[in-house]
Amino acid sequence: MKIGYPCINRSIGCSGNKTFQLKSFTKERLLETVQSNLDCLEKILIFNVINHLLFFRISSDLVPFASHPIMSINWQEEFKNRFKSIGEYIKEKNIRISMHPGQYTVLNSPSSDVVQRSAAELDYHAQILELMDLTSEAKIQLHVGGVYGNKLESLQRFIRNYRQLNSRIKRYLVVENDERSYCLVDCLNISAETGAPVLFDVFHESIFTKNFMLNTALELQKETWSDSDGIPMLDYSSQKADGKMGAHSDDLVSLDFLDFINESQPYEFDLMLEIKNKEKAALEALELVKADSRFRG
Repeated sequence: MKIGYPCINRSIGCSGNKTFQLKSFTKERLLETVQSNLDCLEKILIFNVINHLLFFRISSDLVPFASHPIMSINWQEEFKNRFKSIGEYIKEKNIRISMHPGQYTVLNSPSSDVVQRSAAELDYHAQILELMDLTSEAKIQLHVGGVYGNKLESLQRFIRNYRQLNSRIKRYLVVENDERSYCLVDCLNISAETGAPVLFDVFHESIFTKNFMLNTALELQKETWSDSDGIPMLDYSSQKADGKMGAHSDDLVSLDFLDFINESQPYEFDLMLEIKNKEKAALEALELVKADSRFRG
């Protein structure tokens, strides 16, 4: 089992998610930005390996405007050796990788244009993982989307649109529950129809389904993951004390985290901490679980 954090490391002095305005798009600007992002990603991965943090979510901004119609540059060819090199490091050090497209990637939208753009964005993410030669244990997590006045129809639209995705996307895609519209049970129903594994977000479910049973949830999630998918991925956070409902905490709440770890026995999973302090929180969590045999070695 591994512990990780998403996208940004505040300890190493670089950013792996640099971007720029669309009006500033040039080939030179793109190549310079992607090179900088890849350099920083490599530094983050090295930091993580040194500190035994072997789960990381790569920023969706690695290649700005990759799925936008303006993109006329073969960035895949330009950086294929760089991606291959980073992928070799990931595999050598046994790092688990995930990605998470932003809020405008909505596969169940009633708008065919939105769905088309969403599929293009998912394909960009899948290309990143494929260029790194990562197996299907790497994952792209996606929320179901909106309700649009009819939840059942919206669920069915997600399933129909999922079935139209190319095999590269399906190889990596997992479905994640959220705190407002689609709970774990909804995602399990989608999985039953599509075969997509379910990534379980513990914090989201705690808001949507107040008194859910963690062990039951973990058992149901586990059944959606095949051997080729690796062990399940979980997202974890807690409520920010002075924030609106659903706001992620700035710091790891140690007692809550330890309760979660104890209650999650005996299930195995790789744990992504969606906590604002990023690597600081992940390092604290790693220290707290050192007595748990599931996290050894």
